[in-house]
Amino acid sequence: MLDALIKFFLERKLVTFLVIFGILGWGYAVMPFHVQDNFIPRSPVPVDAIPDIGENQQIVFTEWMGRSPQDVEDQVTYPLAVSLQGVPGVKSIRSYSAFGFSTIYIIFDEHVEFYWSRSRVLERLSVATKDLPEGVTPSLGPDATALGQIFWYTLEGEGFGLDELRSIQDWYVKYGLQSTSGVSEVASVGGYVKEYQIDIDPDAMKAYAVSLGQIMDAVRKANIDVGAKTVDFNGVEYVVRGIGFVKTLGDLEHVVVKVTDNVPIYLKSVARISLGPALRRGALNKEGAEVVGGVVVVRYGENPMAAIQRVKEKIRQIEPGLPSKALADGTVSKVRIVPFYDRTKLINETLGTLSEALTQEILITVIVILLFLMHFRSSLVVSLTLPLAVLFAFILMKVFRVDANIMSLAGIAIAIGTIVDMGIIMCENILRHLGEPGGKDNPLDTVFRASSEVGSAILTAISTTIVSFLAVFTMSGAEGKLFKPLAFTKTFALLASVIIALFVVPALAHLLFRDRKKEAVKDMRPAMTAGLTLAGTWLGWKLHWLVGLGILVFGAYTLFRHRIPERWKEFVGRYANWIALGAVLLFLTKEWMPLGFGKGYLLNLIFVGVCVFGLIWCFLRFIDSYPTFLMRALENKRRFWPVPAVIVAMGITIWLGFFTVISPVTGLLSKVGVKERTVQQIWPLKQINRIFPGLGKEFMPPLDEGSYLYMPTTMPHASIGEALDVLTKQNIRISQIPEVETVVGKIGRADSPLDPAPISMIETVISYVPEYGEPDPHTGKRKRKWRDHIRTPDDIWEEIVKAGQIPGSTAAPKLQPIAARIVMLQSGMRAPMGVKILGQNLQELEQVGFQIERLLKDVPGVEPSAVIADRIVGKPYLEFHIDREKIARYGVNIKDVQNVIEMGIGGMKATSTVEGRERYPVRVRYMRELRDSLEELQKVLLPTKDGAQIPLSQVATLKFVRGPQMVKSEDTFLVGYVLFDKKPGYAEVDVVRAAQKYLEERIAAGELVLPKGTSYKFAGSYENQVRSEKTLAVVLPLSLAAIFLILYFQFNRISTTVLVFSGIVVAFCGGFILIWLYSQPWFMQLPVLGDYLRELFNMKTYNLSVAVWVGFLALFGIASDDGVVMATYLDQSFRERKPGSIREIREATLAAGMRRIRPCLMTSATTILALLPILTSTGRGADVMIPMALPSVGGMVVALISLFIVPVGYAWLKERELKEADEAR
Repeated sequence: MLDALIKFFLERKLVTFLVIFGILGWGYAVMPFHVQDNFIPRSPVPVDAIPDIGENQQIVFTEWMGRSPQDVEDQVTYPLAVSLQGVPGVKSIRSYSAFGFSTIYIIFDEHVEFYWSRSRVLERLSVATKDLPEGVTPSLGPDATALGQIFWYTLEGEGFGLDELRSIQDWYVKYGLQSTSGVSEVASVGGYVKEYQIDIDPDAMKAYAVSLGQIMDAVRKANIDVGAKTVDFNGVEYVVRGIGFVKTLGDLEHVVVKVTDNVPIYLKSVARISLGPALRRGALNKEGAEVVGGVVVVRYGENPMAAIQRVKEKIRQIEPGLPSKALADGTVSKVRIVPFYDRTKLINETLGTLSEALTQEILITVIVILLFLMHFRSSLVVSLTLPLAVLFAFILMKVFRVDANIMSLAGIAIAIGTIVDMGIIMCENILRHLGEPGGKDNPLDTVFRASSEVGSAILTAISTTIVSFLAVFTMSGAEGKLFKPLAFTKTFALLASVIIALFVVPALAHLLFRDRKKEAVKDMRPAMTAGLTLAGTWLGWKLHWLVGLGILVFGAYTLFRHRIPERWKEFVGRYANWIALGAVLLFLTKEWMPLGFGKGYLLNLIFVGVCVFGLIWCFLRFIDSYPTFLMRALENKRRFWPVPAVIVAMGITIWLGFFTVISPVTGLLSKVGVKERTVQQIWPLKQINRIFPGLGKEFMPPLDEGSYLYMPTTMPHASIGEALDVLTKQNIRISQIPEVETVVGKIGRADSPLDPAPISMIETVISYVPEYGEPDPHTGKRKRKWRDHIRTPDDIWEEIVKAGQIPGSTAAPKLQPIAARIVMLQSGMRAPMGVKILGQNLQELEQVGFQIERLLKDVPGVEPSAVIADRIVGKPYLEFHIDREKIARYGVNIKDVQNVIEMGIGGMKATSTVEGRERYPVRVRYMRELRDSLEELQKVLLPTKDGAQIPLSQVATLKFVRGPQMVKSEDTFLVGYVLFDKKPGYAEVDVVRAAQKYLEERIAAGELVLPKGTSYKFAGSYENQVRSEKTLAVVLPLSLAAIFLILYFQFNRISTTVLVFSGIVVAFCGGFILIWLYSQPWFMQLPVLGDYLRELFNMKTYNLSVAVWVGFLALFGIASDDGVVMATYLDQSFRERKPGSIREIREATLAAGMRRIRPCLMTSATTILALLPILTSTGRGADVMIPMALPSVGGMVVALISLFIVPVGYAWLKERELKEADEAR
């Protein structure tokens, strides 16, 4: 079947070229990268920065204005949470009860469909509402998550007040943007909501014998329009309306409250009426000045990039219609929309990093091919497989609805070396067959035989790589959502590479490699030249003029080749490779610039040339020395085998740690009375363990987003004015940091169910400038924008922390906008790690939290300044305690008293005005001067049954108490948090485990006492690591077993399969060795033009994260490729030669090794060298890609030893068989 397909495409080249052009056209139409022009209709793959790894959740939001957190918890949150627990598919329920509102997060299992879960929640709410207080109606939150907050902006305009800007935002901008396709919600934040304020004078009320209830009733009745159907006059129909809506303050002043002796008592007689700001629970501050803004939330499942583009287009439409006003100096000020957080920047920078990495990888791979093959046309064929395979992968991403993000595109990036390997193997074998005697007599048959010969080996090699990644598809939770896109795209790229290698490469090879003297191809030259001319013109315009020029020159040479003198043909044939190498190297340097833009193009060109050509020279010398070393290994097997054994032992020791590796020995010693601790204190063993302590563990390396989210808190008792003062001072100080671009901070919440923050919580988005600016238009150099001592974004964070230290605020964990949203979605906490304390009593939770806070500061690896326990019961409360006996004497019930307290002191909305499209509340309340002290509050008048009015002090006692500012719960249990963060250089999982152990020891020692019914658990992103570790512990062995089976089916012998499989084991340990070397300060600490190689290749400590394990999975698939190819030719060599002595066995082994060493080294070289740009990358997303690339680089370098293991082991088995046969005779 495989041979038939190869022959079909080889003989029908028109079909092959139609497939090629189809891939090019369709791939261009769907590729996720932005292009300036769309000469063909485009429908790009949806794009985002990272996959949405938040929980599958729905939000129930309930507003109960003016009510305390405790009232909201008892009467709203708890009943709703209990009712919602019965919804199908619910995993857990988190809730927050704050001042005036309740937010409940219903977390569903992953398999539950998003909109199906919304329907189930709505069904349950229709029943649960009956148990809630009158007038309280829960609502379902937007069909989005907090991770959907993709675009923040401010409204700015000189001369406009905060109330004017807020009105513009609420009634014009908000609804304009909310109508954009893909937008779920636009929430307002900051400024003042306009309010009609009726401030009642209790003395006037007493004088006129007017009650609060009468005033409320009068205001409501004075604000109403009616319709009276229609009337006809003279054949014309008129619509009848009664106009009665309040339009001005004067309308309210003339509201009749009561009539006494035919004399109306107007509202203005008993109250002061004005316009003012409504009570607010949030504010926005930009670089020290209060502003008005909004946040755009994208709908669940929408394309964030496309949604942002549509929002920007909508802004361009509505901005011209925003209000303007003339200022005192005669200038005209116009309101404008100014973004301060736009995820487009992060998405474009991440895609840019990956696009650059892909381009650089392709160029390096072309150089490797040109140098190894030294055959221009074959290099061209192999090089064409790269863009075709990448575009084919984009097509499959579109078909299978896999979004483009840092993880999915990284899957293609780490597969580049493997993609080209298949084309190299195929092309090299075709060239070798054509070069044999009689190979060019019938080129078509020769190409077919060569393709058929390696077809099965290529399929086997690709199958092992694909199977190795099946483990990723078994992952669940955050790690599954994060890495499944990568597994899909890597699989797509590999499938594309094998299809192109098997069916496209042979056809192209036959077309370009055949002897032109024997076959007339003149009829095809004009068509080929026309195609190359078009391609060269377009690529020169879109990519670089060198690319276009090179293709145009090649097209012209193809067309006029028959007219060129033979001596010039020989010259071109001899030097075409070197000319192409030079052009590619120039282009690669321009794209790569590993030394940085400050060093200039020439120095970067020299460095790139030395790196690439130097490494390739090492590979070529390896090829030259291979026969000698292989023969020595064949003759001295006992001296050879310890080499891979030491590599394996060292890799395992680096991975697990020295003491863990020798734990079986220490366990045996402990049985004979030697304690394990005694062994560990032996100085030599202690020093070895210091060198090999084991790799640290974390869930994921942090993604540098280009901005920070600074989230300290103020004290719980701070008013909104005090919190705003702290925020203002912080923003002014942080904005003075030269590297900081914009600073916009928020206290409290935006008007959205997605934001349940109290006013004590500060969220400041700090964007910093890139390290280098745009290139100078004349010199092309880029100016460095950071100060000399600022080397990394971590240095900027330290400056922010120093500037943000304001009395009255706490420290803040190191967070970034997207990372913070993910952490809060997954755990409910605003830190990557913390302790959740669960119980039934808020005071006990707070006390336990304080104890844990104190103890955690002593744990090694925990940053003491970042340990923060919730101040749960720290909000001052004023409570009116009503004496039931006293109110009974006046004929008053509890509700009458509570109504007076609610309306007179707290204020109550009586009605809303209708002013065109705008709606503003009308609020009734006592005058401020009559409610700003304890004495005045006690004088609030209470109407009695007989019409008299008495002060509240006669029936109630006013008390100051402490209460919660927010009540948190999980699955109906009250919860408090103790947040903490790790010190730099420590692994996340190791810190949490050390903290767990320390707390357990303190409990055992009696220092930490947990009250009855109270428990604690550690939470945060480390939970994802623990879960993924358990999953990988099962699926990794299964993946290796599947690879072993595939190898067995290829060779049908256990012995050969084991030999090939050993390459995976050695490569596995090689990956650990490179990760360890990266953490050693002495490794590659070599100066290069003012920098060090360690800095250029981003060498630092990398913990064992899921990203690293995914890199190992990629390594498993490719580590056996060389062994497969080598073992396949060993089988062929022994079948052909049938050796009958030890010397003949070794000669046959050497012959097979020499025959396959070049393609094997080429595949290894392309895999290793193609990943160099990733290792030197500093762009956005590089911090995630580098840990994935390290195992492949280290593993493939060490896996070169499999080029000796397989033939030496194969020869050893054959020699043993020969000896056994001789003995049997």
